[in-house]
Amino acid sequence: MSYTDFHEYLSLEKKYSKHTLTAYLKDLSEFAAFASEEYGYENLNEVSYSIIRQWMVQLVEAGVSNRSVNRKISSLQAYFKFLLKTKQMDVNPLLQHKALKTKKKVQIPFSQQEIEAVIALLNEEEGFEGTRNKLMVELFYASGMRRAELVHLKRSAISLENRTIKVLGKRNKERLIPLLPSVAETIERYLRERQQLPDIVDDAYLFLTEKGVKVYETLVYRVINNYFSKTSVKVKRSPHILRHSFATHLLNEGADLTAVKELLGHTSLAATQVYTHNSIAKLKQVYQDAHPRNSK
Repeated sequence: MSYTDFHEYLSLEKKYSKHTLTAYLKDLSEFAAFASEEYGYENLNEVSYSIIRQWMVQLVEAGVSNRSVNRKISSLQAYFKFLLKTKQMDVNPLLQHKALKTKKKVQIPFSQQEIEAVIALLNEEEGFEGTRNKLMVELFYASGMRRAELVHLKRSAISLENRTIKVLGKRNKERLIPLLPSVAETIERYLRERQQLPDIVDDAYLFLTEKGVKVYETLVYRVINNYFSKTSVKVKRSPHILRHSFATHLLNEGADLTAVKELLGHTSLAATQVYTHNSIAKLKQVYQDAHPRNSK
């Protein structure tokens, strides 16, 4: 079964990332194989909800988490909506579907002390890689950008004169983020180190390896995990936790939720509100200090 038209729809019209496109098509192929092998269906526009439920049961029994099952069903949902849009289907078999219950993941942010400790370690390192790694940590924490956004960040997106950085987010949505003076200084130092590389292949991109090619997501993860393993005992030490820390610390200091939403590049406040639970300690303190009925 060909999903070329669906792929083009997601890529050109919905502007989904390559990672999302790959995941959606993989999920569709897996379900198509199940529907064909178990029930003889060759076209997904003919399947019923009961067949989808059987696939879900099979996935759960195979040990696939409810969260992963829900993600796979989201892929089917997107495809069925496309079939409806293109009049290849009359009724969406997932119309009455309810997602499986999942446990809420509590992401524990780094403390400000842990982040400062990592930056202190990086301040002791010299050379191109040390400066680059320091800039990675500082940019993640100062901008809240995603790992993929950092990897694809271009030099032209940096305006040292205006102290801003233009980030290209999901679905090619751009957002402008202010640059802290300290981060701007690290960028200037990094660019000087970068110019000394013997060979630059991917000159348009900001972050390069010593071979002059654009950094990749695994490398970025390894850098963040390596440094934070020296100062933090937290289980998760990823770029996403730095993004999480950025949002949580801003909210703890009284930042407006809508402003944080814009900085993170979220499309809705609901996505940003997941960070507010980490601010409850701060809110409790404000409440205790400010409420007139509280005995001082």
